[in-house]
Amino acid sequence: MTAQATAEPVRGEGDHRGRPRGTGTRTPGTKGPGVLGRRGTAAWLQEYGVYAAVAVLLLFNALFTDHFLTTDNLRTQLIQVAPIVIVALGMALVIGTEGVDLSVGSAMALAAALLPLYLGYGLIPALLVALLSGVLVGLVNGTLVSVVGLQPIVATLALFVGGRGLALVMADGQLKQIVNPDLLALGTGSLLGIPLVVLVAGVLTLAVAFVVHRTTFGRQVVAIGGNRAAAALAGLPVKRVLTGVYILCGMLAALAGVLATARLTASDPSSLGTLMELSAITAVVVGGTPLSGGSVRVLGTVAGALLMQLLRATLVKHDLPDSTAQIAQAAIIIAAVYVARERRSR
Repeated sequence: MTAQATAEPVRGEGDHRGRPRGTGTRTPGTKGPGVLGRRGTAAWLQEYGVYAAVAVLLLFNALFTDHFLTTDNLRTQLIQVAPIVIVALGMALVIGTEGVDLSVGSAMALAAALLPLYLGYGLIPALLVALLSGVLVGLVNGTLVSVVGLQPIVATLALFVGGRGLALVMADGQLKQIVNPDLLALGTGSLLGIPLVVLVAGVLTLAVAFVVHRTTFGRQVVAIGGNRAAAALAGLPVKRVLTGVYILCGMLAALAGVLATARLTASDPSSLGTLMELSAITAVVVGGTPLSGGSVRVLGTVAGALLMQLLRATLVKHDLPDSTAQIAQAAIIIAAVYVARERRSR
């Protein structure tokens, strides 16, 4: 005998055929309206929550924080967040493949250590060497992940530790002042009143968004993150794409190290980029990109970085200790991961 599910009456707003409330049916095992509503809220929060949070923080500061929305203060906030945005863009691509890169801070330190060594040959050669160091870091990470088969957290942990040690060796463990005016202009200069570091971050945001949404490489990144085995069976160049993603992440981290060095007017590999990997991962996760891969939220990542920067600045301006900002950031991270999990469980 064929078993049939027994229909149960449920309360609702009526279906598309015009049946009144209370006359709908659902079969055992289907989700009720409360569950759908909760998950719909989770989906909205993951999609738009970070933008709403940034808007709320800006409104709060406009009403209750003196001199927060002045041009000078907003300029300062954008300059401070620009390196985080640049690194987070690369991290978003890596996380989109269900990976992670813990070595971005060390890549920044390596680039900073190499700059003073090659500035004597001119700005362009020094910049190329610094960026090449980031490419090499990414190549090592990508090879370990895609060819050797190591877990991303293990593969990148090696250069997280060893990369900064190498940078300190190159710099003889010393801070070196930067006096090259062309390099310093990258950190302190502006174009049409907009700081160059902010312009660079903005251009890179548009470039990464274009890559993700308009190129075959971007679609391959998302496909590999969604299901690596299926992507390989479909003939996608999984190893090449994974290696490319880590190379891009390393190069962007090196560029952020160059810009941070120019802004600080000194090369200090011992501290430059410290905890940058955590800041970048936070921006990506809060921005709505799931740690499980299969999606890259570029604008959300930028908004996530802005949210963390504004939160810290708001608490500082209200005389709260930095430890409070760290606790608040931790709470936001937990909330973002929970919302992402709720959405995935639909």
